Amino acid sequence: MRILYIFAIFATFLDLSLGDGDDENVDYQITDKTYPEGFVFGVATASYQIEGGWNEDGKGEQIWDTWIHNNPGIVADGSTGDVASDSYHKYKEDVACMKEVGVQYYRLSISWARILPTGRIDKVNQAGVNYYLNVLKELKANGIEAMVTLYHWDLPTALQDIGGWTNPEIVEVFADFARLSYGLFGDYVQTWVTINEPKQICHGGYANAGYAPGIDSKGVGEYSCARNILLAHARGWHIYDQEFRSKQNGRITIVIDSDWYEPTNYTPEDEQAAETKRQFVFGMYANPVFIGNWPQVMIDRVADRSAKEGFNSSRLPAFSDEEISLIKGTYDFLALNHYTTYMVGAADEPAIGSPSWELDAGGNVYQKDTWEQAAIGWFRVVPWGFGKLLKWIKATYGDLEIVITENGVSDRTGTLEDDHRINYIRSYMSHMLDAMYEDNIKITGYTLWSIIDNFEWTQGFNAKLGIYYINMTDPERPRVAKKSSKYYAKVIETGCLLDSCA
Repeated sequence: MRILYIFAIFATFLDLSLGDGDDENVDYQITDKTYPEGFVFGVATASYQIEGGWNEDGKGEQIWDTWIHNNPGIVADGSTGDVASDSYHKYKEDVACMKEVGVQYYRLSISWARILPTGRIDKVNQAGVNYYLNVLKELKANGIEAMVTLYHWDLPTALQDIGGWTNPEIVEVFADFARLSYGLFGDYVQTWVTINEPKQICHGGYANAGYAPGIDSKGVGEYSCARNILLAHARGWHIYDQEFRSKQNGRITIVIDSDWYEPTNYTPEDEQAAETKRQFVFGMYANPVFIGNWPQVMIDRVADRSAKEGFNSSRLPAFSDEEISLIKGTYDFLALNHYTTYMVGAADEPAIGSPSWELDAGGNVYQKDTWEQAAIGWFRVVPWGFGKLLKWIKATYGDLEIVITENGVSDRTGTLEDDHRINYIRSYMSHMLDAMYEDNIKITGYTLWSIIDNFEWTQGFNAKLGIYYINMTDPERPRVAKKSSKYYAKVIETGCLLDSCA
């Protein structure tokens, strides 16, 4: 009884483990509080999703080019990113959209293969360098700061040919790319992101074959990938810190994505299942950076299941003490992407068989049919989960500065009267404001995904997340403002989510 009592006090204190989430939003009121002075608003994109120009001006091939071209039908609507939103030619129109909305910064990514066709620094493509310099200069001319992601999933195919993120050699190759980028573009960049969403890279690309490069190596490849990504990030961070920070005065971090995992019921067993899932999702990448080493629950569970599966050692590769020290502390703030929430209930230990990350984590993970469905199949709208995730992060990792680097919602039609998107933005941002005011969580920026409709990976053009519509069948790809662009502009102007307090 004492254990249950202590657990109940702990859960109540954190206001996290409230159990079945059906009634979380029944009486919820959008806050009339305003964003504090100094809070900044931005929008985000990624190179492959918007640029097009896939083989123009000396650009090398990258893994999404290769995977999609070699696997017709892998994208839901049969499209490709060959042209995408055509931002390679229309970036000035994109910046004009940002100027119209009034954002303070733009989060974009560099296509590694556009500036280094082979992935290595022995061959620099000046046309690609010029493209990014032109984009950055256009932003500066319009008073918009740049947050630049070095790697947003588009690895040069030449590097995948040697194993990609599962080959330890990639760590130093990425370090070379990072150093070159800081030198080329750093005078125009206020904030750097080394790598975006390592979970999606490793789990989608090297475990379940759902994303490029389409490798099926469940429970093995994704862990090798994760180890190398964390080491590459650390090398990129230290290079900036030691060689460029004093001259460029920028900041640098890694972007980690996480859904919220809510326990099905108010029981220690369900809470433990949910916490384990959080550690396998967020902690897998956050723990090495913010605390040091893999989460202990991962170390223990993967080692135990590996032994039972007949492996001679754990499928989760260990970090040396030197590597732990190299990775730990490599952040200037926490960059967080968040979209949705899952329920997690306790379950019997999965049977021993073929290994996988999901089985290593265990638990019964699901979403409720009563939750609003977005266009992308896994995506349901659960605003209260955002606040709970933010509170859990503070309770777990301390009083960190947090910048929300992606948040947004999709639809399939691209409707200009996108009230569903306004409702999503308003409700998620309201829960974020609650976390700031009620829990003193230091959130200093919010980045909406996305400024324009784009190529949404294996959903192609089916999933539209922009606040500007693009007709992807029109060769001119005109940008057309949606209703949500006006709403977001008003939030930025007033710092308020409601008309009544504007």
